[in-house]
Amino acid sequence: MQEIIDKTVIFVQETLKDAEAGHDWWHIQRVWNNTKLILETEQADRLVCELTALLHDIADSKFNNGDEQIGPRIAGEFLASIAVAPEIIEHVQKIILNMSFKASLGTVDFHSKELEVVQDADRLDAIGAIGITRAFTYGGFKNREIYNPHIPIQLEMDKESYKNTTAPTINHFYEKLLLLKDKMNTATAKKIAQERHQYMESFLQQFYDEWNGLK
Repeated sequence: MQEIIDKTVIFVQETLKDAEAGHDWWHIQRVWNNTKLILETEQADRLVCELTALLHDIADSKFNNGDEQIGPRIAGEFLASIAVAPEIIEHVQKIILNMSFKASLGTVDFHSKELEVVQDADRLDAIGAIGITRAFTYGGFKNREIYNPHIPIQLEMDKESYKNTTAPTINHFYEKLLLLKDKMNTATAKKIAQERHQYMESFLQQFYDEWNGLK
């Protein structure tokens, strides 16, 4: 198992060496660490969980013209090249395809305990101080406004409208980040998410106070 993990780490580090900062190797490492933390209290297949954590953003669709199959395909091709069992490869691919927040806005017809673990690990990295930083990093990467009070928040988006949104970064807090606390699957993630959620709420209050010249 460790040899497989080590080879996967090298592959991911090389593949994502020039990735956008919110979806680079350091994001992968944090999600991997979160996964191992959750596995201290949750029962799931460790190899499937760790491989998925390492490979889940190997080719994120939003950086590949919306292609949702490219990530699972590249992950599968790599794992096959290092002789990982076909049933493990298939499980990893299914999790990658179904774990994102965007995927949850459409039809999800796959579920496993391993998906719960890695999904929580990834969502924890989308909230709190790191989540705030990643949101504005991606917003800058896409040249989006920080905030525009004239652009309304959309709370009822479907998968396609979410994929195609160009809204300011502050809107993203309400359209995704602040929703994640109540979407955690595991007890460990739910506990961690509480504090990170509160941190985001405090940040937003400070942001609005400064925006409006109150502080």
